[in-house]
Amino acid sequence: MREIPGIPYTFQDPAILRLALSHRSTGSLNNERLEFLGDSILNFVVSATLFDLKSDSSEGDLTRLRARVVRGDTLAQLAADLKLGDYIKLGEGELKSGGFKRDSILANTLEAIFGAVYLDGGFEPAAKVVRHICDPFIAMLPDAEELKDPKTRLQEWLQGKGFALPEYNVLS
Repeated sequence: MREIPGIPYTFQDPAILRLALSHRSTGSLNNERLEFLGDSILNFVVSATLFDLKSDSSEGDLTRLRARVVRGDTLAQLAADLKLGDYIKLGEGELKSGGFKRDSILANTLEAIFGAVYLDGGFEPAAKVVRHICDPFIAMLPDAEELKDPKTRLQEWLQGKGFALPEYNVLS
């Protein structure tokens, strides 16, 4: 196999793609190192995309937006949309427990594919793949203000009105 439907890249070295699709449950030759690399590529490409698209956004807003894109839930959904679970090589135990549907496995495999594209073809093809997969999700992101958690919104409101910040006590 040299490609996966929905991912705009054909591997020159199919062994790299096979490795990217090999979960750690298959043995010592698995996709964990590629996942590490792909995670960094994903973060950079999404950061650069948001930097360009949201020219009026603060660093904090850009960080919140990026976190929404690169989090496990989002990556798992993007991987599921690509039907990536159909291609993942799992060990017997993971296969029996439905690992091909597990969010963490789907998300990690997608990151491994980003790393594999980088090793096989370089940065530009890897960035193109990340953008192809993530840009539709990025286009649907809400305003960064909507992504703030309630505690942050309360603190910002209090500061804006000149009130002291609340004191928090852990009850249990």
